[in-house]
Amino acid sequence: MKLFDVYPLFDVNIVKGQGCKVWDEKGQEYLDLYGGHAVISIGHCHPHYVEMMTAQLNKLGFYSNSVQNKLQVELAERLGKACGYEDYQFFLINSGAEANENALKLASFHNGRKRVLAAGKAFHGRTSLAVEVTNNPKIVAPINDNGHVTFLPMNDLPAWEKELAKGDVCAVILECIQGVGGIQMATKEFYQGLQKACKANGTVLICDEIQCGYGRSGKFFAHQWLMDSKDQTPDLISVAKGIGNGFPMAGLLISPEFKPVYGQLGTTFGGNHLACTAALAVLDVMEQEDLVENARKVGEYLMEELKKLQASPAGKHITDVRGRGLMIGVEFDIPHADVRKPLVYDQHCFTGCAGTNLLRLLPPLCLTKQNVDDFMGRLKAILENL
Repeated sequence: MKLFDVYPLFDVNIVKGQGCKVWDEKGQEYLDLYGGHAVISIGHCHPHYVEMMTAQLNKLGFYSNSVQNKLQVELAERLGKACGYEDYQFFLINSGAEANENALKLASFHNGRKRVLAAGKAFHGRTSLAVEVTNNPKIVAPINDNGHVTFLPMNDLPAWEKELAKGDVCAVILECIQGVGGIQMATKEFYQGLQKACKANGTVLICDEIQCGYGRSGKFFAHQWLMDSKDQTPDLISVAKGIGNGFPMAGLLISPEFKPVYGQLGTTFGGNHLACTAALAVLDVMEQEDLVENARKVGEYLMEELKKLQASPAGKHITDVRGRGLMIGVEFDIPHADVRKPLVYDQHCFTGCAGTNLLRLLPPLCLTKQNVDDFMGRLKAILENL
């Protein structure tokens, strides 16, 4: 039997990691500005994370959700304090797509409606409802195309208000910084107007913070950059990726207005003992090392350096630099592969991509200014030869 070939792969086998660096089986070191697709939040193999996971494995790896798990309670309390949503409820699951699936389902249970509004270029996952609200026909199978979703341009508030005024919209789902969509950012005016219109029309507002959340933007959640008061919060917030630093983990933050009904939601593996331990270790390190603030400061430095490069002769192919914190897009007038491949094979540095011509930078939140200088030297060396 062989693997089902769904991804184009770099010919590199990574076997070890530490902080913002990884090594292949030949011992070659790579600088990681990709973070395993925004998953590695506190850095590879952080000693505290390894210690806590090892200790938990020596006690209990898993038991079902038919009994109490006090680690879940501790995690919910800790996360509430860390992000400022102490009055919300927390449902633990396994992946970002699953978080969005449950968010959409819970919204429909709440108001009895079916129609959803999503943004152009949105990406919310590859499972049934999640892929239906993803704006990419190539990955939406006929069985998922049920006509529930209307896609509208990001930041075109009048278009969203017009649809919401019809009174039949179940939910709005929004990435305040789109990842796969190319680091497109919601404006404060758009977010606040959208939240107000949702509230007025009985529509559930879901913020997908799977990639842009958990400290990556320089605040705990990206939508918090767009709020002026606590009454502008979303109803549901989906989280994944950075919550477990590589251990499969996700969750849904749920407004107090939603009342649980036994049997509506459920999970086998969600919130298991190892997953909760991973998430608690992540919160420990984020707090102890002030990684949210580090993401803001180092992200600003990285953005400044990229814009300097753009203005220099070496940056002649860079057409835009955008993003927030450690979620940055570098757009080119040439295919991103012309930059990304030599970065891997010649300069030994991993980055992400989006579309046909955008490098996506999603490094661990422990990235340092020295790491940034290192990366800029490698990127400049590539661009000078193009």
